[in-house]
Amino acid sequence: QVQLVESGGGLVQPGGSLRVSCAASGSIFSINTMGWYRQAPGKERELVASITSGGSTNYAESVKGRFTISRDNAKNTVYLQMNSLKPEDTAVYYCNANLWPKIGVPRDYWGQGTQVTVSS
Repeated sequence: QVQLVESGGGLVQPGGSLRVSCAASGSIFSINTMGWYRQAPGKERELVASITSGGSTNYAESVKGRFTISRDNAKNTVYLQMNSLKPEDTAVYYCNANLWPKIGVPRDYWGQGTQVTVSS
């Protein structure tokens, strides 16, 4: 069984910073792309940022220059550093990993989500 556990969400003032983390654990053979998605009330889930096992990154236009995604392959962990936060960044942030389990075929796994609220 594979689990993705997120941490680090919370309440922050506009202009502030926050870092969220996601650790994958369980019966994992290898991890391909890891990423962060977010879903605001009444909106569809959208990609925020992703990073391949080789370190190539991709960002949504709305977060370029403000957010940085990174990963520690030895720890099966992905991070999202969020700076210059805006109220419109408020959402539930979900971790995603496309990985090979030790038994089975590669597929996407999701974390439970962590709330990020940007408000004064």
